[in-house]
Amino acid sequence: MNPLMEVRYFFTALGYFTRVPVPRWVGFEPAWLNAAARYFPLVGLLIGALAALVYLGALRVFPAGVAVLLSMAATLLVTGAFHEDGLADCLDAFGGAYRKEDVLRIMHDSRIGAFGAIGLVVALALKWQTLASLPPLRAATLMIAGHAASRVFAISYLASLDYVRPEGKAKPVAQRLGVLALAFAAVIGLPWLVWPAWPDWRAGVATLAVLGALRFALARYFVRRIGGYTGDCLGFAQQIFEIAIYLTGLAWISF
Repeated sequence: MNPLMEVRYFFTALGYFTRVPVPRWVGFEPAWLNAAARYFPLVGLLIGALAALVYLGALRVFPAGVAVLLSMAATLLVTGAFHEDGLADCLDAFGGAYRKEDVLRIMHDSRIGAFGAIGLVVALALKWQTLASLPPLRAATLMIAGHAASRVFAISYLASLDYVRPEGKAKPVAQRLGVLALAFAAVIGLPWLVWPAWPDWRAGVATLAVLGALRFALARYFVRRIGGYTGDCLGFAQQIFEIAIYLTGLAWISF
């Protein structure tokens, strides 16, 4: 393992998934993107930490609902709504077409339709209302866990499904992810679901079970509809997994 290349892979992941400036000395090669995939959960961890810091800071001045919105705005700004765009594209495509060719054509269209717009509003509202309903420490914890763990489950499709486009922005990422790389990503992203700040570690285990079932269901759906995945599918999956983490956390304390 070359330490300098690992640093480059991390910065490649950071530059690909956020708008954070990357040092010029890092350089860029498309071939690095697949190796950088194992660092996507680390990028998510940093985004989640930013969300938690903005939220906890805003809570000193504003009600919980406003603090959550400011936190969400910060993450949308730093990521450029990268994953939310994939969510909207997939909803338009899967909701508006039946044949694989039509699904991929609509998914490639940058314009947003009714399914995408409505789904995006619902997804953002779910995040907002769920996090605003949680105690502050639990909400902050879930922000970190949600951004990190959701990316682990999203990139797990790189290890098990086929990329269905001959070309595309995600093509360099979409080479088959190795087991060791996926395990490395899991070590970075999954422990945050059960870390000590949780009042009850069993909530993290329950969340892992929910995410595992959801991952299986989404994989079957992607294969049935288009035979595999696209970059938009990964963004869509990340958003679904993140929302599932928040909802499961809220449901657990409501029992």
